[in-house]
Amino acid sequence: MSETTTTTTTTAEDLRARALKLDATDPLADRRGLFALDDGVYLDGNSLGALPVHVPARVQDVLTRQWGELRIRSWDESGWWTAPERIGDRIAPLVGAAAGQIVVGDSTSVNVFKAVVAAARIAGEGRDEILVDATTFPTDGYIAASAARLTGHRLVPVDPADVPAALGPRTAVALLNHVDYRFGRLHDLPGLTAAVHAAGAVAVWDLCHTAGALPVGLDEHGVDLAVGCTYKYLNGGPGSPAYLYVAERHQAAFDSPLPGWNSHADPFGMTPDYVPADGSVRGRVGTPDIVSMLTLEAALDVWDGVSVDTVRAKSLTLTDFFLECVEAYVPAGRVTSVTPAAHAERGSQVALRCEDAEPVMRRLIERGVVGDLRRPGVLRFGFTPLYVGFADVERAARVLAEVLAEIPPSGPAA
Repeated sequence: MSETTTTTTTTAEDLRARALKLDATDPLADRRGLFALDDGVYLDGNSLGALPVHVPARVQDVLTRQWGELRIRSWDESGWWTAPERIGDRIAPLVGAAAGQIVVGDSTSVNVFKAVVAAARIAGEGRDEILVDATTFPTDGYIAASAARLTGHRLVPVDPADVPAALGPRTAVALLNHVDYRFGRLHDLPGLTAAVHAAGAVAVWDLCHTAGALPVGLDEHGVDLAVGCTYKYLNGGPGSPAYLYVAERHQAAFDSPLPGWNSHADPFGMTPDYVPADGSVRGRVGTPDIVSMLTLEAALDVWDGVSVDTVRAKSLTLTDFFLECVEAYVPAGRVTSVTPAAHAERGSQVALRCEDAEPVMRRLIERGVVGDLRRPGVLRFGFTPLYVGFADVERAARVLAEVLAEIPPSGPAA
């Protein structure tokens, strides 16, 4: 056996041993059993979270008893009517918000629209620019552009790093992503929010790749409005309803562009004139998607007794360990990390530049390592600390190296 082979084998054994030790001391290890998982490695929870095992029985009760037996009575007797605010209060601690500021319902896109238009109205006269993260998830950009057209504002796409310089007396709103969905870069929410406020504008944050992965501190950092989905790290299920955060100080002035009957002060009065309800209820529009909403409520049980700080600590250790394993196993030049190395700049995912990303990911999935990709040429792996372990991480990196060894390189990785 050559010296090189011996060194590689020793390194692999050491990494496996460390993975087992880290799993044995993991304070979140008991959470893994709460999810429906197979023998594979699931590293795509940043796209769709795994199913908590108790949820199907809860949903069955919603269908057979609450809907099937109680029918219309469930709006009162089963708490359907108050679900958007009740579930919002359960999400609130996960994003650092006090109760009464989050309402659940609609999609992320719809909530972005509500937030951006309402923020423009809060900003007032004389401000006619909407700044939008130029690297944002496409829908946010589409919605911001539409909101700009509808309100007569000018859309200003800008890289998050350049936001402070782009702010000015004409800025009404800045719509920003906390974590870049492609590369996992964590943006400076406290600093950028302070800069937006210093310019007299309103800050709207997209938390889709944040909630359930790391601390946010909406109240602590004075965020004005925020939106987020619930089917990623919150494990609410495919298409589960999104949420809208409106800081208490803005609720009286929150003028929704979608004033539906559910947000009326007297929804059953059926009056022709719209009078908005008080508090976070103003963020509601029409009849809530009850089955999906109560599925989410059940899924949130896995967070009982969990500290977001503990989740964040494990997330950083998982991603550090993955990068270390990739460096040890993968031949030089085949992949390059485009996720920031600094903890303060990293979300809960790792993106690897790989010229052969599509066939590589296809083979990874065939071998039980599920991630996803972003064209052109980026392998994306999400780390959900509630159910991803360190042995998973080591295995994923090892299988990645095996797959790359089978696929001849077609070009440089960087």
